[in-house]
Amino acid sequence: MECSWILFILCLTSLVLLPGTFQLQSSQSQVLLQLRKHLEYPKALEVWDSYKDLCYLPSSPQISIVCQDNSVTELRIMGDKPSFNISKFYGFPITNVTLSDGFSIDSFVTTLARLSTLRVLSLVSLGIWGSLSDKIHRLRSLESLDLCSNFMYGMIPPKISVMDKLQTLTLNENFFNGSVPDWFDSLSNLTMLGLKNNALNGTFPSSIRKLEKLTDLVLSQNRISGRLPDLSSLTNLHVLDLRENQLESELPSMPKGLVNALLSKNFFSGEIPQQFGKLFQLQHLDMSFNLLRGTPPAKLFSLPNISYLNLASNMLTGTVPNHLHCSGVLGFVDISNNRLAGELPSCLRSSLGNRVVKFSGNCLSVDLQNQHQISYCDRVSKRNRSAGKKIGVLVAVVGGIVLLMVFLAFGLVVLCRRYCPRGTSEQRLLTKSTQDKSAIPSELLASARFLSEASKLGTQGIPVYRIFTVDELKEATANFDQSMFMGKGSIGETKLTLSNSFQIYKGRLENGTYVAIRCLALFKRYSIRNLKLRLDLLSKLRHPNLVCLLGHCIDGGEKDDSKSSPEKVLKWSERLAVSIGIAKAVHFLHTGMLPGFFNNQLKTKNILLDENGIAKLSDYGLSIITKEIDKIGVRLGDVQAKEEDRESCLALAKGAEPAFYICLVLPIQPSALTVLQPFLLDLPTLASIKHMTKLEDDVFSFGFILLEMLVGPTAGKGESILNEMYAAQLQLQAISEGDQRSDIASQQ
Repeated sequence: MECSWILFILCLTSLVLLPGTFQLQSSQSQVLLQLRKHLEYPKALEVWDSYKDLCYLPSSPQISIVCQDNSVTELRIMGDKPSFNISKFYGFPITNVTLSDGFSIDSFVTTLARLSTLRVLSLVSLGIWGSLSDKIHRLRSLESLDLCSNFMYGMIPPKISVMDKLQTLTLNENFFNGSVPDWFDSLSNLTMLGLKNNALNGTFPSSIRKLEKLTDLVLSQNRISGRLPDLSSLTNLHVLDLRENQLESELPSMPKGLVNALLSKNFFSGEIPQQFGKLFQLQHLDMSFNLLRGTPPAKLFSLPNISYLNLASNMLTGTVPNHLHCSGVLGFVDISNNRLAGELPSCLRSSLGNRVVKFSGNCLSVDLQNQHQISYCDRVSKRNRSAGKKIGVLVAVVGGIVLLMVFLAFGLVVLCRRYCPRGTSEQRLLTKSTQDKSAIPSELLASARFLSEASKLGTQGIPVYRIFTVDELKEATANFDQSMFMGKGSIGETKLTLSNSFQIYKGRLENGTYVAIRCLALFKRYSIRNLKLRLDLLSKLRHPNLVCLLGHCIDGGEKDDSKSSPEKVLKWSERLAVSIGIAKAVHFLHTGMLPGFFNNQLKTKNILLDENGIAKLSDYGLSIITKEIDKIGVRLGDVQAKEEDRESCLALAKGAEPAFYICLVLPIQPSALTVLQPFLLDLPTLASIKHMTKLEDDVFSFGFILLEMLVGPTAGKGESILNEMYAAQLQLQAISEGDQRSDIASQQ
């Protein structure tokens, strides 16, 4: 029987000690050796040479490796190059303090990321320096990350926010700077957050309040400023360390389960909240070196678990109650350097038990040689009260002055509206030299209803409209290179524009935004202020089927013409989708605001397709930029032109230079927008057909777009159909006029 038991134990032992059970993969062994090389062979890793399989390396305070399923799951290394002895670090290696100049933190993190099964990573006091690479997020299995006491600087990588398995994040005693990140709510499993002794600034991140599992929050020795929010939602928080920051609000409510609260050396003001007397789990409370006022709550001293209470170097006043009861575990109390007066309660006398009590620098009636005179505390108290009264009076006076100015401004506005002509400046800006029934009246453009309705269309998700410089557009388009040319178009031969001078360029702005730039040559110089006002109206239009404006540029330069990009033939389903999208855009321009936009230059060249095949209309609303379009007074082949039209045509014939160019900037995706030219039939050729009295009418133009969708790619075929339609229209018109003449004759 004994032999069988011995045999069973031997078999079990052999199974446990079977070689290769935890044998490390050769690839991971190579990664560990490369990491040692990156870390420049620290002394703590010299022991690695004695082990063929590092999974069997015994753990020590300096090194620990844990393996599972032939892969490294835990790696802990502690070196001998701490950072707490260095007060300032300027981003350059320090001999015998940091790793050498040849160290690359980016390469180190790239190598480290090959240990994809890591759950625990601790690299402490190894002299690692540089800006922590975003590649650290590749360790998606990490549950604990500890990089304390190194020389890492710059911003904390935002990609850490995707490491949703993290439970512990400790970056204490480094040189991280910039604002404290506000993406911690993405780490829903986080229980411990340590950013102690860095150079972080900004306000307290509100996202921390959403970490319901957080137990330890250590942000001390930074430059965090502003208001400390209510932390009562952190129901599992036990440790709160905010020492040596610049927080300057009143103390908020704290979680009921708080054990240690370290709030010293800030600018907290106001009275100590009574809620602190209900923190029954509190053991350690340090609020020294702040600006706290009033009398400390008596319940603080009697909390059942309080052992350390430091209220020194504040501005506390009043008397401590003689009947004060102290907790049996209270071993240290410091109320020194305040403005407290009266007797010292019996439970705070040092002669009782082993309790340490410090109370010098007050106006108490005990230990007089270390106390101020009672007049000192009274004077300081009166000074504080008088200062408070002065501040109150000052606030009241300033508030009264501001209120008076508001009333005066309101009265002035009312008087101006009552006695001054309304809309004078806008009407002066938008006065039309001639009336055109087919264009938008300038009185409507100046209407307050238009501005209010257009503003309601929203600009969310669209960059702010701005003015671009010529140099910015040249840089974006490689000096308007031919490779950036997308196409051209025209809005008719008018006094303001040169036919076929409307050109489209693609480009990329300095911030990486891809844009389409439309350049329009204007021949008539008029008020730049007027033009900017009209552009501002266009910038407010937002619709899924409209190309929204990002900005504009006005210049006197001249752009070279180029060849148009090749046409793209669309399928029938794509043509139908384009037609529906443009119909929605036109419907929005007509009815989506008051007043609507008409004469929107509807033609296939002005339709763009994005990467999803969604049609977007451009060049809409150009009638309010060009201000007026010459009427085509054509009757039965006889062109009626005004004298000023002849002068304009004569100027064009003589090669007159444009007064200035205006470029409109529109957002696109890289290689996404293409000019829609599915057919060779072009609307400008339709303009040559005589007797077309409603060329710019949107419904009429949209009909031609639909016709192009049906005609196909042959221009001659499309023009023949149009000629037949026009001939039929003339016959109907002649019949209609004949009927009218017969009616008139019968009436006579």
